[in-house]
Amino acid sequence: MSILANLQSPADLRGMNEQQLTRLAAEIRETIIATVSKTGGHLGSSLGVVELTLALHRLLESPRDRIVWDTGHQAYPHKLLTGRLDRFDTLRQLDGIGGFPRRSESAHDVFDGGHAGTGLSVAEGLAAARDIRHGLERIAVVVGDAALMSGLSLEALNDIGHRRTQLLIVLNDNEMSISPTVGAFSHYLSQIKLSGAWRQSKTAYDALVERLPIIGPTVLELSRRLRRSVVNFAQPGQLFEDLGITYIGLVPGHDLRALLETFERALRLPGPVLVHVRTQKGRGFRPAEADQIGFHGAALPPMTIAPSGNGSTGAAGGAVAVPPAMPTESMADDAAPAIVPAEPRKHPNYTAVFVSELIELAARDRRLVGITAGMPTGTGLSKFQARFPERFFDVGIAEQHAMTMATGLALAGMRPVVALYSTFLQRAFDQVVHDVCQNDQPVVIGVDRAGLVGEDGTSHQGMFTIPAQRQLPNLIVASPSDEQEARRLLRTAFSQDHPFALHYPRDAGFDLPAVDAAPIPVGTGEVLREGSELVLVGFGPIVRRALEVADRLSDEGWSVAVVNARFAKPLDSRLIAAQVRGKKLVVTLEESVVVGGFGSAVLEALAEAGLQEPALREVPVSLIGLPGDRFVDHGSVTDLRRLTRLDVEGLVEQVHEGLEAVGARPAQPLTGVEARSA
Repeated sequence: MSILANLQSPADLRGMNEQQLTRLAAEIRETIIATVSKTGGHLGSSLGVVELTLALHRLLESPRDRIVWDTGHQAYPHKLLTGRLDRFDTLRQLDGIGGFPRRSESAHDVFDGGHAGTGLSVAEGLAAARDIRHGLERIAVVVGDAALMSGLSLEALNDIGHRRTQLLIVLNDNEMSISPTVGAFSHYLSQIKLSGAWRQSKTAYDALVERLPIIGPTVLELSRRLRRSVVNFAQPGQLFEDLGITYIGLVPGHDLRALLETFERALRLPGPVLVHVRTQKGRGFRPAEADQIGFHGAALPPMTIAPSGNGSTGAAGGAVAVPPAMPTESMADDAAPAIVPAEPRKHPNYTAVFVSELIELAARDRRLVGITAGMPTGTGLSKFQARFPERFFDVGIAEQHAMTMATGLALAGMRPVVALYSTFLQRAFDQVVHDVCQNDQPVVIGVDRAGLVGEDGTSHQGMFTIPAQRQLPNLIVASPSDEQEARRLLRTAFSQDHPFALHYPRDAGFDLPAVDAAPIPVGTGEVLREGSELVLVGFGPIVRRALEVADRLSDEGWSVAVVNARFAKPLDSRLIAAQVRGKKLVVTLEESVVVGGFGSAVLEALAEAGLQEPALREVPVSLIGLPGDRFVDHGSVTDLRRLTRLDVEGLVEQVHEGLEAVGARPAQPLTGVEARSA
């Protein structure tokens, strides 16, 4: 019988022996592999923490005790152990299980996460609240080695050590990015520190030496220095010890007995304790073990699961992958197609076009440098790195540092490009304001994954950046209607000397033929279609849907103009005002929140123009975009556009509603054939 299928709650783990736990670990891996092969998801990281998750849930009493998952993409085993097996096949699908912890799903999920580096601060807050209430719950946080290097994590570690917060920190090290083990001496010291005798004897020794007449304080200081030097030599965790956090490590992350023994004793130690666990990303699935980069993110190489000899998709025998051809969708740490297509798309996505053009520009201009924050593959900059390794900087999960470093490079005469996902650019807002824009430096910000992203849900949708950027002095904000215009706007960015944010989606392009990529004058839009009754003003690739909407409305007899704004800041106010004159309705279109977004910019421009031309104040304006009062959950981008009514059908409906609200009727209702011929 399946152990996982009969698991009622994490409390059941405490009644299992080691053999049963090992079998359960195998079942969890089989379930994750089988599910992710169909839905997409973060396979490698979740397979690497199966034993670690079992150990924590066996020792802690969740949900009374609290387990925080930093980032959260490693929480699939946690979800399976906490009552979500029956719905796990809906992972990352519309109305299904989320790819990250979600409080709405389970009381065992402490925090709605998705961004790296947040876990330690959340865990310290939970522990501080416990101490204020004089509570007894235990707090544990699992943080990855890359996330630990983020600025927020380091700030939290400093405060945790200073306050001596009672907390278990599990450092999941699967990339060897902290430091390698130094052998048996390190293990021996960790075992000493886990014993109560270590702390008791150390305290007693210090007190005894300090009481020695005259020389006591000096001897004590020398003794402490010697002790620190020995630990520093033998263990890689002296940084944590210096911060006031007891360091234990390294612990083999797939040895259940070692994990249970270490965690159990670490939970009894006073103050903050960090247990450094070495895990293998993709553990139990050989293709993922061999290709840790490809199988890290949610956009996976194509997978097929072959049954093993015992009829399962077990880790030991049958799980195999199709040779890892790179899908057109960039490998990434976040959203992926729900089902990876067997064949790559025939035309590249915006990311690929952006990087290809960037490489061409860099070949001509040695000042051009590329920067990203731990995502060279997802942003496509790994190709730039391969071509110009000396001009590429991956700063790790440190978006704030990336922006300020880019400012320094620009001040020194370079032309930096910082490529970040829209959702992660949020983390560096102050640096964009204070460093880039205040100093008015020509930093190009590639805002990848702008708009709806998909299956990774609320934490990853790129929907908030435009309102944030519109308010910033000196910053130019642009978005192309298609991939060829993306090439031209990138060249526009390098043809001027101010900060420039170029927004582009994760979508595939339209497979348009190459054009002369001449720069576009900053702040100029274009009229794609003339019309006399209503005008659709779009920003970004939604403009292509606007043209389809115009065709539908034309079939009904409406005379529809379509404007491609290109720039949200500075806005081509004169062009828009000219198109608005005499219209029955103005409709703005954007795949962003409408509160303070592109549509708001059009409203503001028309209000100002209306001071000189009162007739403009009489034209009604309808803003269409993402709602500003709620987050957008997970699901395919196609499904999400349908639900938010940003697909062609939904846009037509919303325009109809606007026309109905103002009582507008077409001057000459026509049939579809008549409209086309007209």
